[in-house]
Amino acid sequence: MELARLVETSAAVTATRARSAKTAALADLLGALTPEEVPVGVRYLSGDLPQGRIGLGYAAVFGAHVEPAADASLTLAEVDARLTEIGQAEGAGSNRRRAELLGNLFARATAAEQAFLKRLIVGELRQGALEGIMLDAVARAFHVPPELVRRATMLAGDLAAVATAAARGGAAALGAFRLELLRPLAPMLAQSAAGPGEALESLGSAILEYKLDGARVQLHKLDDEVRLYTRNLHDVTSRAPELVTIARALPARSLILDGEVLSLKPDGRPQPFQVTMRRFGKKLEDANVRAALPLTPFFFDVLHVDGSDVLDRPALERAETLARIVPESSRIPSTVVSEPEEAERFFAAALEAGHEGLMAKAKAAPYEAGRRGAAWLKLKPAHTLDLVVLAVEWGSGRRQGYLSNIHLGARDPANGGFVMLGKTFKGMTDAMLVWQTETFGKLSLGQEGNVVHVKPEIVAEIAFDSLQASTQYPGGLALRFARVKRYRSDKAASEADTIDTVRAVAAGERVPGLKR
Repeated sequence: MELARLVETSAAVTATRARSAKTAALADLLGALTPEEVPVGVRYLSGDLPQGRIGLGYAAVFGAHVEPAADASLTLAEVDARLTEIGQAEGAGSNRRRAELLGNLFARATAAEQAFLKRLIVGELRQGALEGIMLDAVARAFHVPPELVRRATMLAGDLAAVATAAARGGAAALGAFRLELLRPLAPMLAQSAAGPGEALESLGSAILEYKLDGARVQLHKLDDEVRLYTRNLHDVTSRAPELVTIARALPARSLILDGEVLSLKPDGRPQPFQVTMRRFGKKLEDANVRAALPLTPFFFDVLHVDGSDVLDRPALERAETLARIVPESSRIPSTVVSEPEEAERFFAAALEAGHEGLMAKAKAAPYEAGRRGAAWLKLKPAHTLDLVVLAVEWGSGRRQGYLSNIHLGARDPANGGFVMLGKTFKGMTDAMLVWQTETFGKLSLGQEGNVVHVKPEIVAEIAFDSLQASTQYPGGLALRFARVKRYRSDKAASEADTIDTVRAVAAGERVPGLKR
């Protein structure tokens, strides 16, 4: 198949908000692929490269100015082969070779194909082809039940492999997928709830667990062989040897566990997330980093034990199984509650211990790998700050033509200026996008690329989960998971929160008047 047809489908998916229309467009495209083309097509439409990282950064990709081809001629197979060749370039002169190969590829691509490939390569292809929609599209394209596609994807952890099997062998091929030791599966995910009371109203009597801000891990054990996988299914066994030692001592010949790992401070409280993640960075073999930041596992679920798959058993039964295998020191603190007052006390205890909040889980729920179901609810106190909009970016895809991503700053009383803390495009309604485009257009101080710098007059109430250390911004801090709650027409920029307040929040201090 020609790349141009896939690019057209991607644009059509981006242009519509209707799930049914997205599914139909994706299914039509997938159904027209050969079985050999299916894995590439699924990954491209999902915004992923089959090759993973291929040694090309943002500057190299978007700095490659090549005259586009007048007519489409590239096929999916050709593009996949060229990207593989780029990723395999090594040694002296490899950067030059990658740039040359990329230039040759772009020279054969039309303008639309170049734009698609650039975003795909750097991981910025957001087109609304979310996994749930892709699952439905695969089922429709290859005439198989959606529940079989979901189940097979859960077990395989790879939708592209499942789609290929469906294309080649239909429902029978999907039924062949099984939970396999030493092969990761997609983790179960959670929805959000406003608080413990709402969670219990939804779930009834429920399992409550501390919600840790660590690295999600999936541990597989088969005799003395141990593998550790991240939330994204990457093998990180070599980066956490202490977990391998712990796993080998557990009283089970074969085992699959789900959990979090943290680096703890000397007093037992958790290090910030980015500190823990240093253990999963580039200095994989640095003994000093390992010594300074030992990892402690906290497991909360078991999916397989000694030849038996248990992921379909009730959560409470799995919790009891986990308690028999894993010592308390390596399990996340948990309890079963039915009264809101009990839940609130446990919530307060989790926060007091320095953790993010709670997870609430239905006692009878199976483990639905790869699903963000209502059986798991996450409860976190959301902070809000009143920050000033310093700049805004023109949107892309469905937000083409609208001013979307806003740059946010805290007031700096020391010099009368503002300290940038990050950006967000989340929480914006369609009406808000229209308002932003009109309002910020009138406040423009000039444009740099797609960034419009504006007069610092508009205050937004921003909800965020936490603050993390950052070398990107002058203040040394960045917002995590920021989203717009509302614009504060009742507040002037001179009344926005200060950088001193932000630093106090980051240090864990109680700030009078701070909204939580």
